[in-house]
Amino acid sequence: MLLLPVQAQALEAVVFATDWKAQAEQGGFYQAKALGLYEKAGLDVTLRGGGPGVNIAQLLGAGAIDFGMGSNSFIPLNMVRAGVPAKAVMAAFQKDPQVLITHPRDDISTLADIKERPVMIADASVNAFWVWLRAKYDFSDRQIRKYTFNLAPFLVNKEAIQQGYVTSEPYTIATRGGFEPQVFLLSDYGYPSYAAMVLAQNQLIEQRPELVQAFVNASIEGWQSYVYGDPTPGNQLILAANPDMRQDIIDQAIEQIRSRAMLASSDTEKNGLGAMSRARWQSFFTTMSENGVYRKSLDWQNAFTTKFVNPDGAE
Repeated sequence: MLLLPVQAQALEAVVFATDWKAQAEQGGFYQAKALGLYEKAGLDVTLRGGGPGVNIAQLLGAGAIDFGMGSNSFIPLNMVRAGVPAKAVMAAFQKDPQVLITHPRDDISTLADIKERPVMIADASVNAFWVWLRAKYDFSDRQIRKYTFNLAPFLVNKEAIQQGYVTSEPYTIATRGGFEPQVFLLSDYGYPSYAAMVLAQNQLIEQRPELVQAFVNASIEGWQSYVYGDPTPGNQLILAANPDMRQDIIDQAIEQIRSRAMLASSDTEKNGLGAMSRARWQSFFTTMSENGVYRKSLDWQNAFTTKFVNPDGAE
């Protein structure tokens, strides 16, 4: 009779759903899976890819998944507002990938120069990062033009400005348009949103904190390896999970994550990769509540916990 190792018998099955189809922006999680880091932590993790019809908050609220990926700081706050019993427990990206993109031009050299100029943004962005641009740079809703995730209007109009992700649209514009666009990463100008967060059910946090800690620790190790080591194992899983993905797209995305130090912040200098701080969450919430996105009475502190990423328990 063949006896399995004790650890193999004890693996805890959990499901983690990403916010989009497999890509480099989720690479640390795929790396952790590929390197066996989750198994080493006692977890049998199923990575469930996202897509246009996937709603992470709904899946968490229904108990259909144990962990989900949060793409920006609005997601956990929206969950608090909707009464979804889940919160953020780590943030891989200290810099939100959100950018504004222009053609090469002499009259725009900084984010502030885009004020009063037409900008193509998606409907969902009007009550998201656009609120911050209004508050901090005095942008106006009069500037808004509809963005349908079709790059053609931008490519044919040298005056056009549009939203995007630093790891995606700029590269597609360069390869399809034959020119290097100007890219303004909002986080470089103070936009305080986190990204690539891990969201966990409150029930797990309260009743199985050791399981949450194990998932967080293995994910952090995966991100460390993926961005600062050899990402090949994770990339192989990404390519297998998403047949539409290409190696060159992955490579340039990793280069953006590395060169723009998207995993690093003053919080990670103190507490390591994945860290979050109460002060930064408060800054984000204050800006959004003062501009009507959330009621000022919303219990914003219920959107996150730092106990799994800040070793000394500091907020």
